[in-house]
Amino acid sequence: MTDQPLGSFDRVTRRYGDIVAVDDVTLSIDPGQLVGLLGPNGAGKSTLLALLQGLRRPSSGTVRLFGGDPRDARNRQLLGTTPQETALPEALRVREVIDFVGGHFARRVSPDELADQFGLGDLLRRQTGSLSGGQKRRVSVALAFVGVPRLVLLDEPTTGLDVDARRALWEAIRAQRAAGVTVVVTSHYLEEIEALAERVVVIGEGRVLADDAIGAVLSHVGRSRVSFRTPDAEAAARLDFDAHHELEGENLVFTTTDADALVRALVGSGIAFSGLTVRGATLEEAFLALTDQSDRKVYS
Repeated sequence: MTDQPLGSFDRVTRRYGDIVAVDDVTLSIDPGQLVGLLGPNGAGKSTLLALLQGLRRPSSGTVRLFGGDPRDARNRQLLGTTPQETALPEALRVREVIDFVGGHFARRVSPDELADQFGLGDLLRRQTGSLSGGQKRRVSVALAFVGVPRLVLLDEPTTGLDVDARRALWEAIRAQRAAGVTVVVTSHYLEEIEALAERVVVIGEGRVLADDAIGAVLSHVGRSRVSFRTPDAEAAARLDFDAHHELEGENLVFTTTDADALVRALVGSGIAFSGLTVRGATLEEAFLALTDQSDRKVYS
């Protein structure tokens, strides 16, 4: 198997009018990886996948899929995808849908084999119009693998699934990865990426904020958010020089790796304060704290 990237972005920007959805991204997807594409809603994750599928054209830069232009259907024969929103023909049975989609590929997995891989055996004879939202989502994700792909792009694959169904789908995706399929999964759920990914790419405002192994990324996310009101915000801001801090309305908010030390310093300083709260930082908050807003860079 070639060591060349299955997909790549070279200085890629995509604009929608005045909105920059993807901003000067350089990124590669190598064979044999399970990559988590992580970031808040609107960060640019879905646009990156659309560019790689040939559904969108970059405003500048170059996108490659299996070494060629993703808009050429010949380069998409080994690509499987599941978008965020899918529409299944309601009158067809699940088996018929699998047959129909599989017919578009030179190689294909049989309906029974695919059903076995994704736990769909009890659904094969049912019309898709009778399925619940979660069942439709499971079928849609399974369809991404029907053409024996080398690369699969899953955009928010567990949307609408309960906990048990989500974990069952994680197991199926991991089994596909073990069989040699390279998978890219987008999510804004840290738990999902932690369960699946070996490599994590964090996107924010269209730019790559982080690209590293899962362990390295998680070590950077272990942060807390400390918020309080104080009449002396300037002095309080000097309590922890390593913590990102900002004013949010009347509250001074720190994003820090050691909330206990910060609270001890606050109490010991004698600075008046009220409304103290401490909670885990969201992923977006943690990574905004890790990056200089004026000069975001990939860390390694």
